[in-house]
Amino acid sequence: MWQQEDRGRMSLPFISPRLCDLEVSFEFFPPKTAKMEELLWDSIGVLAPLNPSFVSVTYGAGGTTRARTHDVVTSIQKKTGLKAAAHLTCIGATREEIDEIAKEYWDAGIRHIVALRGDLPGTEKGYVPTPGGYAYASDLVEGLKKIAPFEISVAGYPETHPEAVSASMDITYLKMKVDAGADRIISQFFMEPEAFLGFRDRAVAAGINVPIVPGILPITNFNKTLEFAAKCGTNIPEWMETLFEALDDQPKTRELVAATVAAEQCRVLYANGIRNFHFYTLNRAELALAICHMLGMRSSPLKKAV
Repeated sequence: MWQQEDRGRMSLPFISPRLCDLEVSFEFFPPKTAKMEELLWDSIGVLAPLNPSFVSVTYGAGGTTRARTHDVVTSIQKKTGLKAAAHLTCIGATREEIDEIAKEYWDAGIRHIVALRGDLPGTEKGYVPTPGGYAYASDLVEGLKKIAPFEISVAGYPETHPEAVSASMDITYLKMKVDAGADRIISQFFMEPEAFLGFRDRAVAAGINVPIVPGILPITNFNKTLEFAAKCGTNIPEWMETLFEALDDQPKTRELVAATVAAEQCRVLYANGIRNFHFYTLNRAELALAICHMLGMRSSPLKKAV
C-alpha cells in the first residue's frame, strides 16, 4: 500500500544520477504541418539520448491520423533506432482492416502496439462499435495476439473512465484487457499521486499482475489541460489552479512551475515504488527533459536497436 508523504519536509528521495534506476517512455503525436514535423523531430532528438524504453505515436479521434501515425512510427524506428510503438484503435475500421494494418506494422519491424478503444469524433455522442470491427480494447488485444506476438500496452484510468458504471467495473474491464494478453497498462494523466497509487492498489487487489505505468502530463497550457481533464475525468485540484494563476503571459515561469510540479509528482511515486514513467510530451521536449534531469536521469549515447 502506498504511503502518504509529508510534503512539508524534504523527505522525498533525491535520485543520484549514479544510482538512477528509472525507465521512461515518451508519447508524441503525428504532425499536421511542415513546422510541426520539424518540432517533432527536434523533440525526438532532444529526448532520444535518455534512451527511453519506447516512444509511442498517437491516433486522432476516430483514427483520423492513421496514415500519418504509420509514417511517423516507422520513420522513428528506422532513423533513430528507438523502439517505436503505434497506437491502434477500434474505431473506424473493420476487423479485417485493422488486422491488415497490424500485419503491415509487424512487417515493418514494429513490435509494440498501444491498443485502445479510441475516441469518437467530436460530432458524435455515445460510443457505438464500428460494424464488423473490434468492439472494445479487450477484443482488439485478443485479435492482435492472434496475428503476431506483439508487445501490447493498454490504457487505465486512475480516476475511472468517464463512461464506466463504477470504479469497480472499470477495474473489471481493465482486467479483461490484461487477460486478453496486454503486457502493460499506461495510465491516463492525473495530477495528484494518490489518485494513481490508489488505482494501482485496486488493480493489484483485483489480480492484475502486469506493470502499471503512470502517465505524466507536464502542463504546457493550463486551460488546455482543463479541457483534457474534463474529457477524461481527471480531477484538477484547486491548489494547482492557484499555482498557475496569472501565468498565461509568462511562458518561461509557467514552464518552471510545470516542471517542478511534475517532478514532485514523480518523486512521490518513486517513494512508493514506481520506477517506470510515461510522459505525454505534446511534441515538446523541454519539460520532459527537465523533469527527467531532476529525477536523476542523464543523457547518454543512443543504444541502437538490434
